[in-house]
Amino acid sequence: MYMCMHTLLYYRYMSANFTHLHVHSHYSLLNALPKIPELVEAAKRDGQEALALTDDGNLYGAIEFYKTCIKEGIKPIIGVDFYVAPRTRHDKEFRIDNRTSRLVLLAKNKAGYDNLIKLVTYSFLEGFYYRPRIDDELIEAYHDNLIAILPSFAAPTSRALRDNDATKAADILAHYKKMFGDNLYLEITHHPEIAGHRELQERIAALGEQHDVPLVAAHDVYYMKKSDNLARELARKIQSGTHLAGDEADRPEDFSFITQKTAQSYFRAYPQALENTVRIAEQCNVELRLGEWIFPEYPPEPGKTYDEMLRDAVMRGLTQRGLERTPDVDARIEKELGIIRDKGFSPYFLVVSDLLRYAKEHGIYTNTRGSAAGSLVSYLIGIINVNPLDYNLPFERFLNPERPSAPDIDMDIADNRRDDLIDYARKKYGDDHVAQIGTFGTMMARAVVRDVARALGHSYSVGDRIAKLIPFGAQG
Repeated sequence: MYMCMHTLLYYRYMSANFTHLHVHSHYSLLNALPKIPELVEAAKRDGQEALALTDDGNLYGAIEFYKTCIKEGIKPIIGVDFYVAPRTRHDKEFRIDNRTSRLVLLAKNKAGYDNLIKLVTYSFLEGFYYRPRIDDELIEAYHDNLIAILPSFAAPTSRALRDNDATKAADILAHYKKMFGDNLYLEITHHPEIAGHRELQERIAALGEQHDVPLVAAHDVYYMKKSDNLARELARKIQSGTHLAGDEADRPEDFSFITQKTAQSYFRAYPQALENTVRIAEQCNVELRLGEWIFPEYPPEPGKTYDEMLRDAVMRGLTQRGLERTPDVDARIEKELGIIRDKGFSPYFLVVSDLLRYAKEHGIYTNTRGSAAGSLVSYLIGIINVNPLDYNLPFERFLNPERPSAPDIDMDIADNRRDDLIDYARKKYGDDHVAQIGTFGTMMARAVVRDVARALGHSYSVGDRIAKLIPFGAQG
């Protein structure tokens, strides 16, 4: 299903007076708490018409966020709260290069979203040192169609101002303004509970006025309610392997999800900064095409469609497998090919068959398991080695007209030859069409209790004793 945002482009922002542009979800791993549905529901309940997601150095939650916002009638703004290397992303010297600054980048359109993807990719593949990092070279290369916000806490400008180095702050700001032009903003936030923060915001405002860089109001979100502060601190301690000390459990800091009314109260001295949140939201119009299958481009045969190529491969497989053509065999083949054709999956079967063919020819041990064993087509083109007709295995368990997802062919590849097969796929189908995926796991309740007990400063025996009272399998 193709999801379009054209209606969102015509939203009227007359009633809106504040848009959250600096928001973290639980995809900022062990640094923020909100789940995406909670964030979107809170924005909708408050009458907010747009919402940004800017997780720490990643886009893990971007698609879930986009889909949830569209479903709830909220305009999604996709961004990243990037870590910026102090020198270059290639420098990895302890005590220097682990001290990153921050830069929030928001996508204005699909091209901007693509640039975010490139920045995140390079930050992990080339810049990772303690955390994924970008640098000026990457920003210069991929800054088009992005809006940049220098955050009030960890931007290099803020750090220079905190060090009373106004000249350095001005030089840094001029550097970013040269790249981003009118798409650059200085963030101001409201945290009177933090010593020296109010004075810092005044310096940021003065810096912006002196150099004609507009302000934007924000309340960087790490949890939903102010009372969640302790829970977030515990998550951070679990991440760092340390425990709460002194008055850390009673910090008055508030990084919760505030309402528009609260934002108006906080930033009444900076009305233009409030207006700029809405102005930025109006400029961010990312449209993602979801629900369409995009398969690698299998080498075509002149004058033939992928459906015809798959049929030819199946017919060849009858001879190679020594399978007699009977009315039952023909009926099964036609049924399977018809469903595969109607759902547009012929290229997928051809690609998987090609990968397994290469593995077999080059002595790479493989095994295919799961419901694919119910597909006669898969057997005839070499994906599986079990004839489903011999065991009355149903094709419908693997693929049927009502199944919305793609077929799931699970392949096991010998550990010592996986890289060989991946390299083949890259060479044949292109580096930009091959990627390895990550998975997310949730902590089980027993493990959470042990970690929380340790983060609170209790002995292991205390956490272990409580954890053993919890049934196995309980979620954290």
